[in-house]
Amino acid sequence: MPEEPIAPAPETEPAEPATAAEPNTPPEGGQGEEPFDAERAKKALNKKNSENENLRRRLKELEPLAKKAKELEDAQKSEQERLTEQLTAQQEKAAKAIRAAVTSKVEALAAAEFADPEDAAGALDLTTYVDDEGGIDADAIKRDLGALLKRKPHWAKPADTGPRRPAPDRSQGSSGNGNRSPSDPGAVFADFIKNGLAGRG
Repeated sequence: MPEEPIAPAPETEPAEPATAAEPNTPPEGGQGEEPFDAERAKKALNKKNSENENLRRRLKELEPLAKKAKELEDAQKSEQERLTEQLTAQQEKAAKAIRAAVTSKVEALAAAEFADPEDAAGALDLTTYVDDEGGIDADAIKRDLGALLKRKPHWAKPADTGPRRPAPDRSQGSSGNGNRSPSDPGAVFADFIKNGLAGRG
């Protein structure tokens, strides 16, 4: 029986010389990280929870004070609004009183030349005749009334032709009896008889 040939042994690459590992080299992917400490993390979490609880308790204590401050602010605002409304009402009332006084003054001055003094008061800007102290400028009113009458001469009062003579009362007769009219036939006959009798005497 023939002998089997012996296969040659495979060649192996020479091994690289081993190098000494660098001391204190952290594993790859975790450079600078400390190992997880469960006890330490638990203490930190408890501390945060305690701080949050203290904050919530403090806020709860301050809630009544904040509510009171809000009520005071609203009360002050309401009072200010009320005073503002009162001031506005007083100003409107004063403005109406001043306007009424100026209107009366204008109509009184216009009565001498205008047929209807209210027309003159309605045509003028009454607010321009009041000074800062509430006084009425009568000279300015007279000046503007004159200018207004030139623009609207048909507003002038008709010329005065003198006193009118009273109309005669035809109900009064010329005879001695004032209760009878001369056109009354009975009265005429009575006068005739009376005069005739007086002539015979």
